Amino acid sequence: METFLSIHQDQVVDTLSTYDRMIFKGHLSQLFYPQGFKKFLQRQEVLLKDFKDYMAKTSEQMKTHVQKLVKERGRAYQYLETGSHAPGGQSKESIALEIAKRDGVSEGLICVLAAVEKCLTFSVRKNQKSGLLETYVKPSKCLHYYFYYLDREFGFMHVRLQSWYPFQIQFYINGREWLARRLDEKQIAYERYDNSFTHIADWKTAQQLCEKLAHYDWPPMLTAFAKQLNPFLPLIQQAHFGAYYWVIDQCEFATDVVFTDRNTLAAILPDLYQHAILQCSAEDILRFLGRKIHSNFKGEVTSSWKKRPEGWRVKHHLKRNTLKLYDKWNVLRIETTINNPSDFKVSVESDDHKRRWKPMGKGVSNLYRYVQVSLQANQRYLEGLAQAKLKSKVADYLDDLCRSHTKEGKRFARFNPLSPEDCTLFRTILSGDFAINGFRNHDLAQRLFPKASSAKEHKQRCARISRLIAKLRAHALIAKVKDARLYRVTERGYRVLLSILIFRNCDFPLALLAAS
Repeated sequence: METFLSIHQDQVVDTLSTYDRMIFKGHLSQLFYPQGFKKFLQRQEVLLKDFKDYMAKTSEQMKTHVQKLVKERGRAYQYLETGSHAPGGQSKESIALEIAKRDGVSEGLICVLAAVEKCLTFSVRKNQKSGLLETYVKPSKCLHYYFYYLDREFGFMHVRLQSWYPFQIQFYINGREWLARRLDEKQIAYERYDNSFTHIADWKTAQQLCEKLAHYDWPPMLTAFAKQLNPFLPLIQQAHFGAYYWVIDQCEFATDVVFTDRNTLAAILPDLYQHAILQCSAEDILRFLGRKIHSNFKGEVTSSWKKRPEGWRVKHHLKRNTLKLYDKWNVLRIETTINNPSDFKVSVESDDHKRRWKPMGKGVSNLYRYVQVSLQANQRYLEGLAQAKLKSKVADYLDDLCRSHTKEGKRFARFNPLSPEDCTLFRTILSGDFAINGFRNHDLAQRLFPKASSAKEHKQRCARISRLIAKLRAHALIAKVKDARLYRVTERGYRVLLSILIFRNCDFPLALLAAS
């Protein structure tokens, strides 16, 4: 069976598989157990009736710390009144990049953006039964700080910190930003388009670097940032309520197939998108993501096709996990996004020291398994695309077949893909009888012509078959078997001739009927 890469081997430069966007969350989990935050307040000698004043004081101390941090580094601080976006719909990322360009920031903190956004936080209420005050968790809104960096190791990244207890913290990191920094260190030339590499001087080394990132020790790096940004973390640890517990909130892992140029990729994109949205069934999506169909499955599989400013994208949902196909200039990207890891299994050691498969959790220790699951899903999806009927390529094949060819100074006539005679020839050489050993001159003569009535007629038919074989060879549809008077259909021949027969027998009659 042909693979996607073998089908397009003449047009594909190389592939690259690594993380795309990664979102880590830090939870002060010991504050969330029943009565946990109440005990914390007691250890700080804060009465529940003074809770609002304490929270206001805490928020002000956090703001003072952030502004001091910004001032010490000589960076910008900006409050966004509209929350998620600035006026005019400008994203925080674009604001940070503009500030970096304006201020000439090449490394370190770029700026801090502040916005009031939704969160989960603590509050105090009166228990109706006991009449006493109690703490509880509720949805609310509070100020969040976005710290944007051009980090020496991870490139452009940012950290989101909640200004109220429980001080939830999020890290947004991109694997391709990290790779760009490593390529710079090794002085390997590369070209980028948006968040993709359109060219790398040494693809093999680049992929080896990506594999190292799959085994990166994340907690020390995340904890170091958290200590720098959250001034209350030492106080929480001194009260014996632990440090942040790090989880993977979202992980995008993408496989990029890099084509020689944009036009080459653009020629097959419509056929790939059409195949992905029309031919990939729910069962296929389950298989791509390594899931089996069973009666206990509860959920739905959906597919969507959307036009974006950058181009089209196909997206498949399996509950909260997704599989996407889209393009970035000369890069075809297949991307698996894991939001709910419990849909997958991970091998863990149980109490009896035996390894068993259990639903995967969000802990960062499982990140290696995220890579395994996502890479396998990407590869299965890519091989699914190998079954796409490339109408754009068929058109090129037809054009080439309809032109005469010159080989070793001798001109060979064109074929007519719609003529019954030529299609009979094509069908004959594709016969399963010739698939293993190939065919000879007299094999075609027996199939194409009735038995000759005379020696002269037999000789004429052999000569005609010889001319047809030479013509097929000139068009690279067949090749001679070494040291034998046998011929076999080439890989190109199978691809071209099967497409032509499908077109003539199926697509062309339907199109003609529709036109009438």
